[in-house]
Amino acid sequence: EVQLVESGGGLVQAGGSLRLSCTASGFGFDENAIGWFRQAPGKEREGISCISDDNTYYADSIKGRFTISRNNAKNTVTVYLQMNSLKPEDTAVYYCAASVGVTRCPHLSFPNMNYWGKGTLVTVSS
Repeated sequence: EVQLVESGGGLVQAGGSLRLSCTASGFGFDENAIGWFRQAPGKEREGISCISDDNTYYADSIKGRFTISRNNAKNTVTVYLQMNSLKPEDTAVYYCAASVGVTRCPHLSFPNMNYWGKGTLVTVSS
């Protein structure tokens, strides 16, 4: 069974940093892309970053402040999202999601992702 579990969310002051982790287990797929999405209150879920064997992607809203990385192990992938210079507008529930059978990040949209985590809340105070 494939599972994605996010961790590392919390409350931080503006300008601070957090590192989110996404542990994906039960993978039998060597080719996959892991994406990070976020959903702020009253807003649609947006894809903000992705990492695959061939490429990484950052949305303009986080470029230069967030860094995505990954560690592959047998049947487990851990993806990190280092978030620096956080702003109040970064407040959201952050989700990771996996797209399997791909070597490049797909367009980050709900239909393109096969598995989802339950999310972790990030709150940035001003």
